[in-house]
Amino acid sequence: MNITEVRIRRVEGTANLRAVASVTFDDEFVVHDIKVFEGKVGPFVAMPDKKIGEEEYRDIAHPITRAFRKRLLNAVLERYAQLKAEIEAEDQGNETTEDVTTEE
Repeated sequence: MNITEVRIRRVEGTANLRAVASVTFDDEFVVHDIKVFEGKVGPFVAMPDKKIGEEEYRDIAHPITRAFRKRLLNAVLERYAQLKAEIEAEDQGNETTEDVTTEE
């Protein structure tokens, strides 16, 4: 299964949530709502989930193998790094867009 597209959009006004990604696989299947949080030691990715009970959440989509998880997280974090660079450039007066598609 190949990651064929990573779309990411900036999220503002939340404590640690910085972006939300949609990842397309083999140009045939997409997973939405992959979240990128900014943690104490850097950004990290959380898979889409739903609330179960009062305080428990369960992933509704997630990689099964360690190798695919690494590939998926790297693709999302790489695109997030590009978005951060674009935002910083924009803050310095350069023109940029927030929703950019990249292909692997």
